[in-house]
Amino acid sequence: MPKQKTHSGAKKRFKVTGSGKIMKQQAGMRHNLEVKSGKRKRSLNRDEVVAPQDRKVIKKLLGI
Repeated sequence: MPKQKTHSGAKKRFKVTGSGKIMKQQAGMRHNLEVKSGKRKRSLNRDEVVAPQDRKVIKKLLGI
């Protein structure tokens, strides 16, 4: 059986840490930034761990 190809969209959006966690960029940093406070923008700019419900699908897309 051939190898599973990595999903091109998924490899741009997610990264896997050394311990195996899947990280993603938080939503909310694309527009209306002048309305949001600096503190809110700094906290939104950090990566966050993917929800446990989504891990199985994302791992399949990434070929892990």
